[in-house]
Amino acid sequence: MLEQIRSLPKAPGIYQYFDAKGRLLYVGKAKNLAARVKSYWRFTPRLAPNPTLSARIVKMLHETVALHTIVVESEHDALILENSLIKQLKPKYNILLRDDKTYPYIYIDLNTPYPRFEITRKVIEGKNIRYFGPYSVGARDILDALYELCRLVQKKGCLKGKKACLYYQLDKCLAPCEKPVPAERYHAVVEEAFGYIENKSRLLGKLREKMAFYAEAMRFEEAAQLRDRIDRIEKSELISGIDLASREDYDIFAVAHNAKQAAIVRLFMRQGKIVSSSHDFITLNEGIDRDEAYERTLLEFYGHDRPPVVAPILLADDFEARSLVAEHLGTLFGKKASLSVPQRGVKKKLVELARTNAERLLERPDIQRHDLIPRALQELCGLERLPVRVEVFAN
Repeated sequence: MLEQIRSLPKAPGIYQYFDAKGRLLYVGKAKNLAARVKSYWRFTPRLAPNPTLSARIVKMLHETVALHTIVVESEHDALILENSLIKQLKPKYNILLRDDKTYPYIYIDLNTPYPRFEITRKVIEGKNIRYFGPYSVGARDILDALYELCRLVQKKGCLKGKKACLYYQLDKCLAPCEKPVPAERYHAVVEEAFGYIENKSRLLGKLREKMAFYAEAMRFEEAAQLRDRIDRIEKSELISGIDLASREDYDIFAVAHNAKQAAIVRLFMRQGKIVSSSHDFITLNEGIDRDEAYERTLLEFYGHDRPPVVAPILLADDFEARSLVAEHLGTLFGKKASLSVPQRGVKKKLVELARTNAERLLERPDIQRHDLIPRALQELCGLERLPVRVEVFAN
């Protein structure tokens, strides 16, 4: 392997480290393969791991017996290939995230005569589309709540009919399918719905009133449905105490870790308010690389489709590949991506809020207990790494 390392090209590409059993240990990218791979090693008096590296990487290098490289056209191509290989092959020493899904938005097409609210995970074609979100939880419940409280056209097919249906009799629709409903009157209902989406406290208050009404009327099943809906919507709410005094949008990311786990927190600020939050855990088999955690988080979160709302991205910490990831995201977004690490002011408070929430997640007793089961399974079954999923099959 020594001669192979010394003869590496000064070209962009990816490198893969393997152990004696041929198992993939790590996939990395490089703008200059020769320089990057050589930085892992000391060459005198014999080939050995660079002692200035983290304990995690030194341990990996002690297990390494083989190196494979792939040369590509550009550093950007290396980033894409690295991300693809990590997702497919799940190397032992790379950061592996559990949460790779996209989050839904609620949208409304205001070009239509009697617009309806719908859910999407992609950009909707149109000139007058308004989006709300993203929502890590509760999107469907917020949508259902709007149709519970507002006299909107309830179903896609309603306008095709020519006669008012049960929703009109239940006072849940203005029935523009049959009655001459002025656009101004319907738009007032849409504005009412906007108010509920933008003020979740108001929405929850109305739902509680409706739940009490159903309970008093002994409509217990409907009351129970609203109770559960309220609970799920509440879980998507994070009270920040931060007032931007503006209507700015931001996606905010922070990583915190202890010896066993790392927590990633995402906050989504829209129109100056935090509309939702989500988190993910990384089980640390061999330590943490914070740079890689941020890189993997951003690539996983934005790596599917252009999000309906492209917001500036605020990070609690800087990381090595930030400019490269920004370039890659700009390609996906079709516009320049903004990735910044605020040092002062309100934006700094936002990233510190995300960091504080990540740290608190690691301290939660239920999270610590949850970690005991996979560690017990690892020891009992002699597994190399902690299991992240258990599947059961029955005939």
